[in-house]
Amino acid sequence: MSSEMSEFEAVAIDDDKLTPWPRVAAVASMVAFSLPTFITGLEVYHGLSAWHTALALVIGSLVIFAVGALMGAIGSNTRMSSYLLTRIAFGDRGAGIVNIAFAISLLGWFGININLFAEAAAGLCAQLFDIHPPVNLLIIIAAVFMTALTYAGFRTINLLSTLMVPVLATVTALLIYRALGEQSLATLMSAEKEATLTLGQGISAIVGAIIIGAIILPDITRFIRHWSGAVSVAFIAYMVVQLIVMAAASLASGATGSSDILEIMLQYGLGLGAFFIVITGSWVLNSLNLYSTVLSVKATFPNLNRHILIAGLGVLGAAAALLNLLDHFVTFLIYLSIVFIPVAGVIIVDYFLIRHASYTVEHLETNRAFAPRAFIAWSLGAAVALAMSEGVIPSASGTAAIDAVVLTALAYLALAWHEHRPVTQASSES
Repeated sequence: MSSEMSEFEAVAIDDDKLTPWPRVAAVASMVAFSLPTFITGLEVYHGLSAWHTALALVIGSLVIFAVGALMGAIGSNTRMSSYLLTRIAFGDRGAGIVNIAFAISLLGWFGININLFAEAAAGLCAQLFDIHPPVNLLIIIAAVFMTALTYAGFRTINLLSTLMVPVLATVTALLIYRALGEQSLATLMSAEKEATLTLGQGISAIVGAIIIGAIILPDITRFIRHWSGAVSVAFIAYMVVQLIVMAAASLASGATGSSDILEIMLQYGLGLGAFFIVITGSWVLNSLNLYSTVLSVKATFPNLNRHILIAGLGVLGAAAALLNLLDHFVTFLIYLSIVFIPVAGVIIVDYFLIRHASYTVEHLETNRAFAPRAFIAWSLGAAVALAMSEGVIPSASGTAAIDAVVLTALAYLALAWHEHRPVTQASSES
């Protein structure tokens, strides 16, 4: 099997494919430079007071960092994708349910981001170049290029990210500089405005927008030699880049009074910078969405041809975007995201506290078919998260995502503790 193909298969990453962690951090950082991250910062700022916005950004980023660091470290230690980790934690048949749900969600977001990209690119072309391309044409072009980058694999995604991060970092720094040049930080922080969100809702919005990326972080940290590098990737992506990007959007929104990030950048003379963010940020983000979708389907159906699979999934995402079916699918995807959050609680507890020795590719040959305790804990956490998101029951921490992960982790620990094996002992489960 070729090195290029092996990264899509149900195997651990070989030594010849390992990548220095700063380059992997560039890929994770590119996701933070994408349009959805800027928009999240804007939405949180407009829903909270300035000080609560700052608090929400920090706490939300800490939560995502904690999940991402733990999941990323597991990926680096095992060199397995998040979907192989799910197979071990939930069993072969059980993981099929989880992985297909992940694939549906990620493919849905692939289509949503194509729509977002096409509309933003069309608007920028009109304002910057007086060109008016059809949105549907941009959707097709975007789908083709994003699918092609996915087909090329992680190394090509990594190369593009490494080249573009300095450019997008410069654009973000200029955005902050122009915003603070218009109004001082003290003035922006003392601005009075009516809050439409609670602090907990603001934190949940930040966590909900990024948490899927933290859960599937093993898909890229499996290319890192040591777990400490994976933790560094999570820290840079979530506690540095993401935090700065959302803060930049919040500051610029406060200085201009606008809630449209592209309008703000055009107002500050950063039109070409906005174009780079829309094009390259969306390109890398959506290629990673499709990349992870392929990994999830391949983990569940390993005999599928990956060439046909990538092309087929790309066509499905583009078709959904062209038909605007995703306008009615967004709510379903949001609920799927809420349901996914507890999955991390099960995997983290199972790996670190219960069945550490089972997390090898060799164990997959004799893996259990179904893990009922994992599903009970997951179902409990998911049900509580959904009930909290609907206001049926109160949230202990004020943030449903935090409560769901903690509750799932504790429930699984209690249910599965009798399966605990010392780290040095080989797993005897079949």
